[in-house]
Amino acid sequence: MESLSFDLAATPLREVNRFLHGPAAGLQDRHVLIANPDGAHNIAVGLNAPVKVTVDGHAGYYAGGMNQLADITIEGSASTGVAENMMSGRVHVKGFASNAAGASAHGGLLVIDGDAGLRCGISLKGADIVVGGSVGSFSGFMAQAGRMVVCGNAGDALGDSLYEAVIYVRGKIASLGADAQLEPMTDSDLASVTELLAAAGLAHDPAQFRRVASARSLYHWNSDADQEY
Repeated sequence: MESLSFDLAATPLREVNRFLHGPAAGLQDRHVLIANPDGAHNIAVGLNAPVKVTVDGHAGYYAGGMNQLADITIEGSASTGVAENMMSGRVHVKGFASNAAGASAHGGLLVIDGDAGLRCGISLKGADIVVGGSVGSFSGFMAQAGRMVVCGNAGDALGDSLYEAVIYVRGKIASLGADAQLEPMTDSDLASVTELLAAAGLAHDPAQFRRVASARSLYHWNSDADQEY
């Protein structure tokens, strides 16, 4: 694999992203190292090629956002909206992730080795998210499709207004959100957790996880509920 390095201490991020937005044929099977990111925002956003990118440090807002096909590794932590609206590919955060990690992601895999902040997986639309640590409150809020695996604990209102997405939690759940409920783990659930843990390089026992899914009482408007859900 051919490697190429950019140093953000000497090269503007706009130039780096312009290179990463080049023709897919010229990026395929290349490894791009981005040094000295220093928390810059919008690193490696909107990629649409099977290129491997390593961010050697901490990233700011929206790192890896709108990703397609690329394999992006952040060696540090990531701020708000990492892998936001990801369509395919893989984003791996070796540290922690701030709020709204994986927001509205349609496909691909987001792996966070540490904890994730508030609203992890908000409005998830089909991607998979694996968090090695814990997640903050309102994670999985309005998640429409996809799977989330939380190896630690979950904050308040987990899965609030959940649709067809499923959340698997190994640790404690502070509280469930509106219309979210615990359900029995099936063989299919165990297989899903096994698959996702393996993809994230984690070795937990799938049988230790609990399934959180929608009770489906919010699918249709109920005028008699008087807003009491």
